Amino acid sequence: MTVTLDDIRAAAERIRGHVVETPLLRDELLSARLGQPVWLKCEYRQTTGAFKLRGATNAILSLPPEALTRGVVTASTGNHGRALAHAARALDVPATVCLSRLVPGNKVQAIRDLGAQVRIAGASQDEAMAEVARAVAQEGMTEIPPFDHKAVVAGQGTIGLEIGTAEAVLVPLSGGGLAAGVAVAIKALAPGTRVIGLTMENGAAMAASLAAGHPVEVTETASLADSLGGGIGLQNRVTFALCRALLDDVILLTEAEIAQGIRHLGRAGHVVEGAASVGTAALLAGKVVPQGPTVCILSGANIDPALHARIMAEAA
Repeated sequence: MTVTLDDIRAAAERIRGHVVETPLLRDELLSARLGQPVWLKCEYRQTTGAFKLRGATNAILSLPPEALTRGVVTASTGNHGRALAHAARALDVPATVCLSRLVPGNKVQAIRDLGAQVRIAGASQDEAMAEVARAVAQEGMTEIPPFDHKAVVAGQGTIGLEIGTAEAVLVPLSGGGLAAGVAVAIKALAPGTRVIGLTMENGAAMAASLAAGHPVEVTETASLADSLGGGIGLQNRVTFALCRALLDDVILLTEAEIAQGIRHLGRAGHVVEGAASVGTAALLAGKVVPQGPTVCILSGANIDPALHARIMAEAA
């Protein structure tokens, strides 16, 4: 394996004091409805509002001093860039985040507010990534990718160390950094625990790649689980192999099911983005049947307040 339990344990020690150990709260309504304990790993309460701070912090702290002096760079559609900017500022490391013109202005400003240099490069993620490659080659910066990176995966895997005993762990699945890291930790500590990836029905690159047996490109479509979009990279080095080896299943969800997951969590006081609701959505839809204590990872809080209000107002 490219990432091991020892890597994740080392990451946990490295990032201690830099990230929040988020709470694990019981979902009383789902537990009563399904007849099994359902727990919510509230990673949306992380400092930057999403799990990505763990991986970004571990990646920066894993670099040698000379690399820190030259600075770090990444391409992002928002959450990873914000996490990297926050971690870099806390550790006094120069950070550059390359974004396409498609990234919403509020996300761009949030990254700037954290002290990172923002470079708007083109009208696509591919063009932003080309600017990253140029910065690495010509300016000597060190790239920290959003997911396909050993230290990033190990950092996300620290969530698995905090979960404890469960029959199943339900993980949002996008590029695979979160799912791969959590699966490495969970399977090493409790091999019989099911680790299930959850994603939207259309435009899910990792799900399509696992079905094909190799990384593939997909056409992105609008989704309430927008942060689960994007490709995994045709030259994927880390996350595809780990997800293929360790995930017990991948479940696809409709937009209506994702909306129902958002509503259920909102009524319980958890205001989360669509990607964070997919575990509870799968349980509510009967697409995952719990056979014992089940944990849903609520990955992030990045949802437009007006959109959340509209979803909450809709009939169940």
